[in-house]
Amino acid sequence: MDTMVCATVEREMPVIDVDLLPLSEVPHLDRLWTDLEARADGSFFLSWLWVSCWLEHLPSGSRPFVLVARSGERVVGLAILCRATVWRYGLLRKRCWLLHETGDRVFDRLTVEYNGILADEGCREVVWTVFLDWLARNVGDWDEMVLSGISPDFETAVRSRAVSGGHLVHVRRAETAKGVDLARVRRDGGEYRAGLGRNTRSAVRRAERLYDERGGIAFEIATTADEALGYFEDMEALHQAAWKARGKYGAFDNPVFRPFHRRLIERATSSGQVRLCRITAGGRPIGYLYNFVSGNRVLNYQSGFAYESDNRLKPGLLSHVLAVEDALARGEAYYDFLAGSSGHKQHLSNDRQRLNWISVEPDGMLGRVDAALGALRGRLTALRRSASATLSDVKARR
Repeated sequence: MDTMVCATVEREMPVIDVDLLPLSEVPHLDRLWTDLEARADGSFFLSWLWVSCWLEHLPSGSRPFVLVARSGERVVGLAILCRATVWRYGLLRKRCWLLHETGDRVFDRLTVEYNGILADEGCREVVWTVFLDWLARNVGDWDEMVLSGISPDFETAVRSRAVSGGHLVHVRRAETAKGVDLARVRRDGGEYRAGLGRNTRSAVRRAERLYDERGGIAFEIATTADEALGYFEDMEALHQAAWKARGKYGAFDNPVFRPFHRRLIERATSSGQVRLCRITAGGRPIGYLYNFVSGNRVLNYQSGFAYESDNRLKPGLLSHVLAVEDALARGEAYYDFLAGSSGHKQHLSNDRQRLNWISVEPDGMLGRVDAALGALRGRLTALRRSASATLSDVKARR
């Protein structure tokens, strides 16, 4: 599908027209996107800042298309779709359309969260409905629509349209995004630490005292791109050292990660949309936080901490507490740890929401085989985890 496809679908007034165009055929996409972004309540990962960097770094062979919804002359919805062939379980060959992903496993580890369709806030649900109905009917030669890290409200809309259209929905990955609702903290008296569990409060106090004995603790935020890039390089060293000590690959082992984020930092430090934080004790760094700021929301994307043999020192725990308190002092509304199961997220959060990586496909033999293989893999994973837990328990008793 390399030519324009157009359909008109009427759900409510006004009529919304949907076009699917190769990226090369959409001039001034930056203007269209930023204009719509000002009228939308999209996440950081749907901002032109993120999307433009993403488009600049697409791997060779990517086939990006722009999905455009218009009400008259006004653009009310935008998204990027890529076509790719994906193998499921090494057995099933799927012709896929992917929302803000490419199908390249390495590149897509940049990870988009709170994904969806950027839509005018005045008609968001209508735009979503029109988009999904149109996609189901007009994107030909497809076996699967891949929707990764989608926001809960968009997932609700997707499931509703999938059921009514006779499609199957597979949850490929289920996550919980934990965070700190700062409005709730303010309602409860404004003392973030007071709302933490007793053991967590004790661990934070002890770590803070031990670090303070080294000559004082400082929480600093880079104010220029050059300073932020320096923080980013130092964060890389700590991050990689910690992961390699565990025998695992760190984020910087991905060859796309460094150039992508350097570009993002260069563009957005001065505007405050990228916030690189450094936490020091006695002038020596103990932690770095790479955060994004979207509206009144802070999103923790990556980090690097100076771990030591003394486990009373909690550089990650203390760094995040100081960052949350900084966001609270700035009047911001939410500190988001994003998806993942790191221990500090559980202990430092007062809120959570679902984030799923799903796919939608026609109800047929291929989809049912996919579902059966997915269920089998889930059972095998559960058995492995149970066996691992049992083995750990046996070792602990010896």
